[in-house]
Amino acid sequence: MTFLLLWKSIPPLFEWAFVYSVSTADSRQQCWDQMSSPGSGACWAFIKDRVELFTYGFYPAPLRWRVNISFVLLALAVVPVLYEKLPHRKYGLIYSAIFPFLAGWLLVGGLGLEPVDTDQFGGIMLTLIIGVTGISFSLPIGVALALGRQSSMPVLRILCVLFIEFIRGVPLITLLFVASTMLNYFLPPGTVYALLVRVLIMVTLFASAYQAEVIRGGLQAISRGQHEAGDSLGLTYWQAHRLIILPQAMKISIPGIVSTFIGLYKDTTLVLIIGMMDILGLGNASLADAKWAGLANEVYIFVALFFFISCFSMSRYSLYLEKKLHTGH
Repeated sequence: MTFLLLWKSIPPLFEWAFVYSVSTADSRQQCWDQMSSPGSGACWAFIKDRVELFTYGFYPAPLRWRVNISFVLLALAVVPVLYEKLPHRKYGLIYSAIFPFLAGWLLVGGLGLEPVDTDQFGGIMLTLIIGVTGISFSLPIGVALALGRQSSMPVLRILCVLFIEFIRGVPLITLLFVASTMLNYFLPPGTVYALLVRVLIMVTLFASAYQAEVIRGGLQAISRGQHEAGDSLGLTYWQAHRLIILPQAMKISIPGIVSTFIGLYKDTTLVLIIGMMDILGLGNASLADAKWAGLANEVYIFVALFFFISCFSMSRYSLYLEKKLHTGH
């Protein structure tokens, strides 16, 4: 049955996407004029026409070199994290740690650079900002919460449990609405953060709570003997966890950690509901242009491919890491 379904669907899809598609046109009507019948092929000219909008959002065109540099710096920051045998990896990890702050300075400006309002952020750039920030900061916070939840200090344990259970019990979209409308009321008088900053805070806290539970599961899988081994070596609590407990717990938790990362990355599209224009929001807005109206299939396939490539890459690296750290043999 599955084979029959693929046989019936893949050839027509291939013909629509490649054989009869049009990549050069100034409007939907010009696309259709080049086809044997309107809609018989994909009008990729629409995506080609809006590719800069989908990439940079409304970021000022003369300053987009700063976004391009940030993309390059992001690629360089990922390399030390992914490849353990990289020469002088220690310095690369230091660079990876300061990259979010360096990219923030480049994109927002100040200190010698022309300021850019975060309301002009959008498209792939906005998706990466939210996703990378949430991934970068949620993991260490999640580790701290997981350790705090297992702490022998009652006050610390209760605070961590309350935070985790509250965040996990509230949908992300609710937290985003709180970020857009109410968060400023909880800040000191006179303190105002841009909407993007408030969203980054909420997304990071939301992901941290889920990471904490994933990592707590890994910590509980470690036998008591490992803790006793650290005690017998005269290691302090932090030394034992850094050198013995956490490396094993993190290895066990890799599938759950990456799944949380992927879920967070896909959930960045929810910012559309509070008026922020990520790649999906810009795609929907572009369909309102009468010149390109009716090309929703092209937009959604383009967005789907972008997320599929990103999430599939994370998933494959997770499998590679699991095999590399597997010591059962």
